[in-house]
Amino acid sequence: MMVCIMAAVMVMSVGCHKDSISPIIPDSPIIPDGALPGLFSVSATQQVRFSQGNLQCHASTNIWRFAGHQYDYVGTQTADGYGFYGGNVSGSDNRRISSTYSGWIDLFGWGTGSNPTLSSSCQEDYGAFVDWGCNAIINGGNTANRWRTLTQAEWEYLLCTRPDASFKRAPGNINGVGGLIILPDSWTLPSECRFNSRFIDSWRTNNYTLAQWAKMEEAGAVFLPAAGYRDGTNVNGVGGYGVYWSSTPVDEHGAYGMIFDSSFHLDAWYIDSCLVGFSVRPVLDI
Repeated sequence: MMVCIMAAVMVMSVGCHKDSISPIIPDSPIIPDGALPGLFSVSATQQVRFSQGNLQCHASTNIWRFAGHQYDYVGTQTADGYGFYGGNVSGSDNRRISSTYSGWIDLFGWGTGSNPTLSSSCQEDYGAFVDWGCNAIINGGNTANRWRTLTQAEWEYLLCTRPDASFKRAPGNINGVGGLIILPDSWTLPSECRFNSRFIDSWRTNNYTLAQWAKMEEAGAVFLPAAGYRDGTNVNGVGGYGVYWSSTPVDEHGAYGMIFDSSFHLDAWYIDSCLVGFSVRPVLDI
């Protein structure tokens, strides 16, 4: 009788141990430091993640960082004719660009990764392209040569060629900052949000509060603010134009960029002089 009771206890013990095993749950993808969660095709064989914000450099110390939010940029701190403002990087101004300026800048001449404060009016001073990603970016892994700039062909594929490209880009604004919204390859619209891919009514085509944009960003959306451009020490078009460099030269005098405006004209083949200062939005290869 004693043997039977002990056997029963052993069986019960083994049964309880098996029931306590938890199901295997797949790990969530690890998002690299400074990167956004969305995956974007820039060719038929290459996907990238965008950085969390536009690239910025502290001029006098040569420290590099990504803007804290996608809608942040230096700008001029004044409203444009549509009531949209130029970023919120307090105390900084691209017009004061120089190697001794103790503030942040985010409009760079083409290929000035090794000389970010270059603002010469002489085209020959710009030379060969040096990617801004050659620098260690403090909130982007802090490792040199980790990030890179899209080529002209990649901007074109992203905005015009990839499947449903025309339905995955539109003007919009986040808490009053206008710019271009780009949706990832795989996309599910979050609850309490909307997205209209028709180019109507300036930046007001898609309006988001900060809380709504947090949901859009978590779902993978990218926002490129209309940070204007710099010509020498003059900054223009803040809140009205967004111009972003590619890494592709045209000739010894010019290079390709991507431009959009508040009317919503979009051009992935835009050409301008290397000495003009545009925004830079690095990517990370998958």
